[in-house]
Amino acid sequence: MIMKTIAQIILTKILGWKIKGEFPDINKSIVIFAPHTSYYDGLYGKLYLMTTGVEYKFLSKKEFFKFPYKYFFKLYGSIPVFENSKYINDIVQLLDSNDKLHIVLSPEGQLAITDRWKKGFYYMAVNAKVPIVMTYLDFQKKEIGVKGIIDETKSFKNTMEQINYYYKDVVAKYPEQFSLDKRFN
Repeated sequence: MIMKTIAQIILTKILGWKIKGEFPDINKSIVIFAPHTSYYDGLYGKLYLMTTGVEYKFLSKKEFFKFPYKYFFKLYGSIPVFENSKYINDIVQLLDSNDKLHIVLSPEGQLAITDRWKKGFYYMAVNAKVPIVMTYLDFQKKEIGVKGIIDETKSFKNTMEQINYYYKDVVAKYPEQFSLDKRFN
C-alpha cells in the first residue's frame, strides 16, 4: 500500500501526470501500453501500474536481459520476449498458472515507427481467454490511464479496428515515431 501511494505521489505530484480511467476490476488480462516511443514510457508505465495495485509483468526485449542489466529488469517486473509461437503459449501458461496477473506489453514491438503492430498480444488474449486492457500515455495532455477494454476478441481485424479508434488521438513523446496499424485504418 505504501509503494502504491509513493508511486502515485511521484507520478501525479512530482511529475505532473493526471491518471484517467479506472483499471478494471479483473484478475487477468493482456495490457496494451501505447504509444511506446521512448524508454521513459516504461518508467511512467511502471509508476502507473504501481498506483493500480494489480499484479503484473512487463514483456521486455530479450536483449535487456544480459548481465548486469538482467537483475534490474527482473526487479522491475519484466520478463524477456522471445519471438516464436511457443512464447505465446508460455505466456498463456503463465496466465493460467496465476490467480491474478496482467501481462503488459507494447504491440508496436519497438521504439521506431512501424505501421504493422505485432499480433502476439492478440493470440495471448484469445488463447488465455482474457480481455485486452488498453492503457495509454498522452504526452500532450500529460495523461496516463485506461482507454478501454476489449472483451470480444473473435476477430483480429475487429480488435485492431477498436485499438486504432481508441488510440487515434493519443500523442506520443515522439509523435513522429508512433503509428497505428495501417492495415486497419
